[in-house]
Amino acid sequence: MSPAQTVIGVDFSSAPTRRKPITVAVGELTAADGAAPLYRLSEVREIESLLAFEAFLLEPGGWLGGFDLPFGQPRALIEHEGWPTSWEAFVSFYCHCPKETLRDVFRSWCNARPPGSKFAWRKADKPAGSSPAMRWTNPPVAWMMHAGIGRMLAAGLAFPAHHHPSSRPPRAASTKIALEAYPAFTARQICRGSYKSDTPSAWTDARTANRRTILRGLCQDAAGLGVTLEASRRWQQRLVADARGDLLDAVICSLQAAHAASQPRYGLPSDLDVLEGWIASVPPR
Repeated sequence: MSPAQTVIGVDFSSAPTRRKPITVAVGELTAADGAAPLYRLSEVREIESLLAFEAFLLEPGGWLGGFDLPFGQPRALIEHEGWPTSWEAFVSFYCHCPKETLRDVFRSWCNARPPGSKFAWRKADKPAGSSPAMRWTNPPVAWMMHAGIGRMLAAGLAFPAHHHPSSRPPRAASTKIALEAYPAFTARQICRGSYKSDTPSAWTDARTANRRTILRGLCQDAAGLGVTLEASRRWQQRLVADARGDLLDAVICSLQAAHAASQPRYGLPSDLDVLEGWIASVPPR
């Protein structure tokens, strides 16, 4: 039996509140000899402000975490605008740049391009089926990066997909290791139907059934992550009952990070662009 590793999953919000907090799933990843790894969910934390998120990142102890927010922007956009091409320098630039300025850049880029090719994309976005990282509305993933990644960098986290702080992925028990996650990628491997909504009128029985299907699939490794979810009956009930899907997404982020932990170099592609990074559990193409 290998020692347990703490793995977290973070469903991020750029403007957390009590109604819509940053949701963090916490669990232990274990692997008995000859058996598939098991992720045992132990706790879910709800963080209601960005200041509290900063404090969470600085708590003692090490973990591997999957975070549902972009860690980078498309190289094509960055080079076109003459922005820094060193990832750490770019993060500092981006997170200190006023959102109004960034919005003007994004709009100018899109307005200069034909329908169907409006956005710049990172190499990982289309294989993952995610929104382009520069999208500033519906969903505003660009603002999620703006609010989150600078705080994560300042907290001293390690980022293997960006070769930070070194070119060798850290594995010390005291290290906090961050991987970009995208829970919808794994959810779609189990169920193609919509499973969540922030709009109460859309909290349908069909979406509840889809969350139940996804949860059952995660407990049976139906998404092919090579990691099985174990959760108490109480946690399973809460995961299904949460119509916004934040709890389920946080758990999936944990499982994506756990999958990456079992792969050489966290499953990162051999031709990794360290400026853009990669999304955990998405196969390189």
